[in-house]
Amino acid sequence: MTPAAPTPPAPDPPARVWLKTKYANLMRYVPSETYYARFRCGGKLVWKSLDTTRISIAQLRLADVLREHRARDTRQQEIQGGTLTVGEALQIVLERIQGNHERKPLTKRSAKDRIGALKRSWPQLEKLDVRAVTKADCLAWVTSATGKMSASSYNQVVRHLRRAFDVAIEKGCRADNPAATIEWRREEPKELRLPEPKEFRKLVASVRNCGWVDAEASARFIEFLAYTGCRLTEAINVRWADVDFQRLKIKVRGDPITGTKGNKGQRPREVPMIADARQLLKKIRKERPDEPPETSILQQRTARKALAHACLRLGIAKLSHHDLRHLFATRCIESGVDIPTVSRWLGHKDGGALAMKVYGHLRDQHSQAMAGKVKF
Repeated sequence: MTPAAPTPPAPDPPARVWLKTKYANLMRYVPSETYYARFRCGGKLVWKSLDTTRISIAQLRLADVLREHRARDTRQQEIQGGTLTVGEALQIVLERIQGNHERKPLTKRSAKDRIGALKRSWPQLEKLDVRAVTKADCLAWVTSATGKMSASSYNQVVRHLRRAFDVAIEKGCRADNPAATIEWRREEPKELRLPEPKEFRKLVASVRNCGWVDAEASARFIEFLAYTGCRLTEAINVRWADVDFQRLKIKVRGDPITGTKGNKGQRPREVPMIADARQLLKKIRKERPDEPPETSILQQRTARKALAHACLRLGIAKLSHHDLRHLFATRCIESGVDIPTVSRWLGHKDGGALAMKVYGHLRDQHSQAMAGKVKF
């Protein structure tokens, strides 16, 4: 008699991906250990990441998420009942921007600030029914707001005002956009007033010797921006793993979620490690040799106040973080680097069109200086 085949072992039960917690509406995603809110609102099941692995923080964020969605559901019911104020439409616009994970934190803060500026410049607007606002009302606001905002801020405010009435059209509360006739204001390019090499060295020395607790970190922060041309968010996300002392390259990845500007989900760009940058990074690494590769190089996230006070002490034009990026590009072009190459180092995607617009005069000055050396 043929012996029976052995019974195969029972397969292991599938691993659980989602785990319930002892708190209502709070779930944990096992692979990343991230907490999620799970609840019903307006008859729909809602899942929302709370962007934390700590349950104490997740509880606090859960309460905010529930409150926000229930308020939004209440507004939606009011809209369906036929009532929508401009303030409510602006709130919907802001919520959509804030809820978009592809938007950078700075964009979200800017939207909140610009909508606040709109409400301050047009105090009655928030309580007006969206159907009651006319084109004449919008043009009257333009007249009163002209001169109170820069062209850039004004255009952003107008953009959000148009979006509010687009929401009203979407909800069926009106058929047209009264803000569509508002014309954009021309944005004049900012005049670059950058320090000369000696002035920049004095600036860094002034920050380093100011006596503040974070003086040295602020000075290095300023130097890093000026020597790499990185944007602020890009600079604070550079790790030791991104620095290649052999190839003299620095990988610029940007924000972990949104990436670099206009480059989400694509490969990081590489910028050259110029001599000043190499000297700075080697000095920092020598002082902190045991830091793991994923440690951020810069130990703070801003040097705005340090820059402002140093410029004031030295009597030079006020500089911003972004001005240091302009300074990097200016020094490269003055050193003979062609504008398309500088454009790639800066991470521009237009083949050098923007860089030519901003820095083209430097190329002309360099060309004229070279022509002065030609002799027969």
